[in-house]
This record gives sequence, structure tokens and C-alpha cells, in this order.
Amino acid sequence: MRTTSRPQDKIPKPLPTETEPQDAITLLTEDHEHVKSLFEQYEELGDRAHVSKQKLALQICTELTKHATAEEEIFYPAVRAATKAEDLMDEALVEHASAKDLIAQIISMEATDDLYDAKVKVLSDLIEHHVQEEEGEMFPKARNAKLDLDALGAEIAARKEQVELPPH
Repeated sequence: MRTTSRPQDKIPKPLPTETEPQDAITLLTEDHEHVKSLFEQYEELGDRAHVSKQKLALQICTELTKHATAEEEIFYPAVRAATKAEDLMDEALVEHASAKDLIAQIISMEATDDLYDAKVKVLSDLIEHHVQEEEGEMFPKARNAKLDLDALGAEIAARKEQVELPPH
């Protein structure tokens, strides 16, 4: 039986709407890079760009809240169980607590308030330090522990979709 190509066979398939699953470390590293770029955009805004600063700061806070929640609920317990890196994991949780405190302060403020820029800057510095520890110490330990990073990545992505920023 001979097959002939039909016009409908030549129609390109639509692109998938969902991204390919990523392993947990790739996903978390991309989050780090995204938030870093948001902080850089914030830094580039002028002193009078209050509306833009507030919008960007709230986006930063939202991204960090989703990321931290997924790490604390899914990634950190898996890494802790697999590596026994108690001190490293404890430090990461304390850093998250400090970041959450600053996030709560930032979302309850106006960009015109005293110390607003300072709080965003301190949050940026805290996150930069935290990211260096995760990427330099925690992620290699997680890879060496032979965790199922694909399954963790899927769980993290799903959890991030559920998290919302607290009302301000």
C-alpha cells in the first residue's frame, strides 16, 4: 500500500506549552540566575522610579518566596537525609528565615519609605551569599548523594506553582 503525503501532514505541530522537566539543581540554579537579574534591574532604576522599584521588589519577593518554600519542603529534607550535612542545612534554613523577615518588611512598605532601598539591597546581599553556599557546597553534595534529581525537580516545579505571596 502506497502512502501519499497529505497537506495536513505538513502542518507543524504546536509547541508544547509546558517546559521539559528539569532536575532539581538545574531548576534551582535557574531561579538563582533569574532573581539575580531582577536585583540587577532594581539596582539600575533611578531614585525616583518608585512605582517600578515597588513592582520589581514585589516580583523579587514572590520569586524568593516560591523558591524558598519549595527548597524547605522538598529539596532540603531530601539533601539532609541523603548527606547528613546538618550544619550546612541548618545554616540554609537560618538564611531563609532572615530572607523571609526582610521579604515581609519589604512587602509591607512603600518604595518611598525610609530604608526601602536599603532593605532590598540587604536582601540582595543575603541571597547572593546564600546562593554561593548552595551552588558551591550543597548542590555538589546533592549530586554526589545520587538523589533522584529529576523527581525532586518535578516536585519543586509543582510546589512553586502553588505558592503565593502573603497579602500586603
